[in-house]
Amino acid sequence: MPNPPIRLNKFLAERLGVSRRDADDLIAAGKVTVNGQEASLGNKVDRTSKICYNNRTIPFDTEYIYLAFNKPIGYVCSRRSQGSAPTLYELLPPRYQKLKTVGRLDKDSSGLILLTNDGDFAFQQTHPKFKKEKVYEVELDKPLQPLHQQMISDFGVILDDGPSKFTVIRDKNHYVVILQEGRNRQIRRTFAALGYTVAKLHRTQFGKYQLNDLKPGKYAIIKT
Repeated sequence: MPNPPIRLNKFLAERLGVSRRDADDLIAAGKVTVNGQEASLGNKVDRTSKICYNNRTIPFDTEYIYLAFNKPIGYVCSRRSQGSAPTLYELLPPRYQKLKTVGRLDKDSSGLILLTNDGDFAFQQTHPKFKKEKVYEVELDKPLQPLHQQMISDFGVILDDGPSKFTVIRDKNHYVVILQEGRNRQIRRTFAALGYTVAKLHRTQFGKYQLNDLKPGKYAIIKT
């Protein structure tokens, strides 16, 4: 029995590793054709359709790949290096260099990064409505005052882009941060607002995926 047609933006999101909103933008910009005709928002496609993006045909059937990667400090998550900072893609084999990162870690942070070519998977891992927990090991330049720990965990700290609230647990000489959001440098900015500098930020878990014993700069294929 043939598969039923699917919406074009869903197809593009899955094949290009972008969000459905981004896929709609590509369609609206006239960068996508279906069977030689400029695509429209709301189009549906199936295996008989010839879909092209920027004049490049996109196969209907795609093998999805999911990687867990232990990003070392000093590498950026973008495809292009930033100044003297290399990109993590330099540490991956050529066959995986077209995958997109699921969320990001800044240059000075390390730990678990997921990469995939499955746009739906990336959306489900990063959209706030799915509330995927991310766990970090954090070291500060000085001990965190109990009042500040309670403030972050119970009430939150007001930042320029809104309140920031996450769980902070002391674990020997470092802290464990459990976060459901993923705003730009949120952990660093939250502690900085209270007068602390993050000396180390290392992600150990993203949703159900854990870093375990994966070495820095190494990757492993994961199952969804």
